[in-house]
Amino acid sequence: MRFPTPLVPGRLIRRYNRFLSDVALESGETVVAHCPNPGSMLGLKDPGLRVWLEPNDDPKRKLNYGWRLAELGGGHWSGIDTAVPNRVVREALEARAVPELAAYGTVRPEVKFGEKSRVDFLLRESGLPDAYVEVKNVHLRRAGDLAEFPDSVTARGAKHLRELAKMVAAGHRAVMFYLIQRTDCARFALADDIDPAYAAAYEAAAVAGVEMIAYGTRISPEGVWLGPAIAVEKRL
Repeated sequence: MRFPTPLVPGRLIRRYNRFLSDVALESGETVVAHCPNPGSMLGLKDPGLRVWLEPNDDPKRKLNYGWRLAELGGGHWSGIDTAVPNRVVREALEARAVPELAAYGTVRPEVKFGEKSRVDFLLRESGLPDAYVEVKNVHLRRAGDLAEFPDSVTARGAKHLRELAKMVAAGHRAVMFYLIQRTDCARFALADDIDPAYAAAYEAAAVAGVEMIAYGTRISPEGVWLGPAIAVEKRL
């Protein structure tokens, strides 16, 4: 997924009200940028962090900048926008670049399923069971090269797991796809201390036959793309 507009660098002053951030641009100007991330953003909102913004001149938008990336040091990056993973995964699915799902030729986004929910992608192919794919953005890292999910309590995430399990019971495939939107992680596990209820729902879904996969990303100021497969470890 390539950014449609060249990004501009700056330094984070503060992130507040969940969806707003103040950023000092290299020109010396201070701007308010939309923060497209309602999560806790642990380790990704420290003042002074070098960040990259996407400018826009759309009169329909209240803010002229959107926060897209954070530099992590050591040449590593993290994506900030929680809408990016679905776009990255869609590109990969349509290109048949995800080995576990490469047999499917039809990719339909945002399909109704379960109890008043929409699954991120419904995959179809003649002769194969339908595959229901839910995508989760991952950018929590607390130790070493371990990425964790979730970074805050997510009752909605637990509901998605239960609904995916029902799809398996109905004879379909169901896949929980964790996209690690940072480049300094090589492992993935659940942060069950943050949300024990989600961890319990994960265990139940796995037992029911929901497939759990994780992939990394390649990130630069030009865009975000699917990276290598990441091992899914047993929860801590």
